[in-house]
Amino acid sequence: MPSLSRDGNVFLVELDEDENRFNPEWVASINAVLDEVEASEAPRGLVIAGTGKIWSNGLDLEWFAANVENVNDFLLDVHELFARTLSLGVPTIAAIKGHAFAAGAMLALATDERIMREDRGYFCLPEVDIRIPFTPGMDALIKCRLAPQVAHEAMTTGRRYGGPEAVAAGIVQQAVPEDRVIAAAIERAAALAEKDPATLATIKQRLYAPALAHLRDADANKLPGLGD
Repeated sequence: MPSLSRDGNVFLVELDEDENRFNPEWVASINAVLDEVEASEAPRGLVIAGTGKIWSNGLDLEWFAANVENVNDFLLDVHELFARTLSLGVPTIAAIKGHAFAAGAMLALATDERIMREDRGYFCLPEVDIRIPFTPGMDALIKCRLAPQVAHEAMTTGRRYGGPEAVAAGIVQQAVPEDRVIAAAIERAAALAEKDPATLATIKQRLYAPALAHLRDADANKLPGLGD
């Protein structure tokens, strides 16, 4: 499960060295961390950092297969985590030292900025290759955070973007050596930490209002035939 520490005005969430797949326990642990950060006094920034070769590999498909009747209820929690992160009144930086795939890539997109390792690791939306269409909420999240031509390529081809390629596409803001990923993210979060939480949250809520509405549309984001 993620660990939480603080470096000055910056909270650092360090994900496990495993695949950090989305299941109820993992999502609950991320929400608990966000609860603690939101309950703290400003100034504050937040860095979500991977410690292993995988930042997050997305949905826990083994859990899905074993809990079919609960899938749609859980998907509500996943979409709410995306919405919460997207509209958080805290500057958020994803420090990606490894792979960010599928729902993991979407969680990274929900943060304000992203910093990747320059020599290894990929950002990838592989849904087209694993035959899982994006939900309307996921579609809206991706399209509100990527340029149209980049969203089209990422979503329809499943392209794997390395750090420099992701910078060129505007997916991430920086690609740096491995030993600089977390430090660079902390520096950037510290530079933004003085932003007023209420003002920042209001700006994000208005800026991303259409995407947030799609993410929170429970009926539209259901997978047909599962736990209806």
